Amino acid sequence: MQIGKSVRMERIVNRNTGRTIVVPMDHGISVGPLKGLRSMRRAVNDMVRGGANAVLMHKGLVRCSHREEGGDVGLIVHLSASTCLSPLPNKKTLVGTVEDALRLGADAVSVHVNLGDEAEAQMLSGLGEVASAATSWGVPVLAMVYARGPKIKDEFDPEVVAHCARAGEELGADIVKVPYTGDIETFKNVVEGCCIPVVIAGGPKLDSTRDFLQMVADSIEAGGAGLSVGRNVFQHENRVKLVEALHMIVHEDETVDNALAHIGE
Repeated sequence: MQIGKSVRMERIVNRNTGRTIVVPMDHGISVGPLKGLRSMRRAVNDMVRGGANAVLMHKGLVRCSHREEGGDVGLIVHLSASTCLSPLPNKKTLVGTVEDALRLGADAVSVHVNLGDEAEAQMLSGLGEVASAATSWGVPVLAMVYARGPKIKDEFDPEVVAHCARAGEELGADIVKVPYTGDIETFKNVVEGCCIPVVIAGGPKLDSTRDFLQMVADSIEAGGAGLSVGRNVFQHENRVKLVEALHMIVHEDETVDNALAHIGE
């Protein structure tokens, strides 16, 4: 199964750079049909045109996203969920299996864990369960690990983020997604404390395209493996050009200025 995992990893991570541009589209279960995701086929097609390596979504959206034309793109099926309508919105519950994802043609699966939440134990158990099953099938696992709970004073604290990355690694993830710590040196420490690829989350939608591109470039300079960002990508007014610009930074080591000029800003 090891060769199977290697083949699948190369569908979601550029084999030449070891980096990736993942665009999550799993927001609907949490907050409803967002702008930019009302037509899933159009959204996925735009990400492919721009050069994204993979898109990420829940199992029910795969049927709404299959385009039957255009270029190929890696598919990551997300296996955990919660909604903003719940009194416990940070409590993520497993809603799918590795086998579900494979039947849908997925190249990888993902699981969300919020460290520090009252339901942390359940979420850690879920990640461990998925990682074990995925190992059996040769399927890569992306762990989204954040620190959110009553004891968490700052989820962007470098030591807290490093803990999140290490937790994902230790429970068997193949890629871990964490918040960016805010500067190159502290994020370098996060990456150095984790032997699997570390990608950054996007967080709230940013007002400045330059700030977003600079964050991505700084994370790459720190040793990061790219990004897994949703709203700051699929809600951008020129999202195809934005993904092209991200490709320039992530896979071609282009400058932020040149990437921004490509977008026309």
